[in-house]
Amino acid sequence: MVKWGVIGAGGIAYRRTIPEGIIPANNSELVAIMDIREEVVKEISQKFKVKGFTSEEELLSLKEIDAVYIATPAHLHAQQTLAALEKGKHVLCEKPLALTVEDCQRMVDTAKEKNLKLGVGLMMRFHRHHQKFKELVQKGDLGKPVMARAQLSCWYPPISGAWRQVPELGGGGSLIDMGSHCIDLLEFILGTRVKEVTCFAERVIHDYPVEDTALLTVKFEDGAVGIVDSCFSIPDHGSLNRLELYGSKGSILAEGTIGQSPGGKAIAYLSKEVGGYDALQRREPVKGEEIQVEPYNTYQAEIEEFAQAIMEDRPPSVPGEEGLWNQKIILAAYTSAREGRKIIL
Repeated sequence: MVKWGVIGAGGIAYRRTIPEGIIPANNSELVAIMDIREEVVKEISQKFKVKGFTSEEELLSLKEIDAVYIATPAHLHAQQTLAALEKGKHVLCEKPLALTVEDCQRMVDTAKEKNLKLGVGLMMRFHRHHQKFKELVQKGDLGKPVMARAQLSCWYPPISGAWRQVPELGGGGSLIDMGSHCIDLLEFILGTRVKEVTCFAERVIHDYPVEDTALLTVKFEDGAVGIVDSCFSIPDHGSLNRLELYGSKGSILAEGTIGQSPGGKAIAYLSKEVGGYDALQRREPVKGEEIQVEPYNTYQAEIEEFAQAIMEDRPPSVPGEEGLWNQKIILAAYTSAREGRKIIL
């Protein structure tokens, strides 16, 4: 049983990771939480009957804690992760791993030096549909991947104190916050790395100083291309958060699998035999096959996998190196948007 402490217990930790991940995980136990807001500490510690602190130093001093989940504003990730590693704690850090490549590298290197596990919260890899899509691609059912698209958008108007709307605190807007998940997901499913990026990052609707609308086009090492669109400027009901995978044998089209919930639906339009060229481009009605999976909470799966890696003394399935690589892509995308040119990684 892995005993957990949480740094930054409000926000996503309180909404999702603690109640849906750590508490129900079959190999984990919540021991303590920390937040700088006293009222948050009181509420959460009482609700889950655990110790509560307003300083990370107090939490990290607890010898019974094996692992720390860090869900604070992004600009704090590096210093808090390094502090936890120095105290001998394994760390699962939310994405982005850090705001600079240098800090990401320091985190990865320190974990290796201390022989500790460092993971990054790219939890959409744990969605059962996404894992099934990866399996189908690996088996060759999609044929050679040609193009993929991942969409994650929401309505995020100006909010007082929202760190994701402050560039110094969050590193950017919709691209780094949501597009990072989409980029990682496409690489995960297709099994190939991004090698070129071109990006638009714009303020179209809201007046805060980070982008509310981002479009990223990528080229993968295997020759396939991809599109990521992530916006803070589209009402929730207007974005279906689509995931589209196209290959030489057909397509896999999903809605609602990208996000914080384990649901969604997916249809496969795949064929073992592809006919010859049809000059009239007649498209006979094709009945797709629904891809059915047994839903499993992505946060619970993420926590259980990281805890199991600790117990088995093996690398976690989403190690810090993945967070380092993801941040390299994000920063290249921002450079592309700023300079109006393609960036080769």
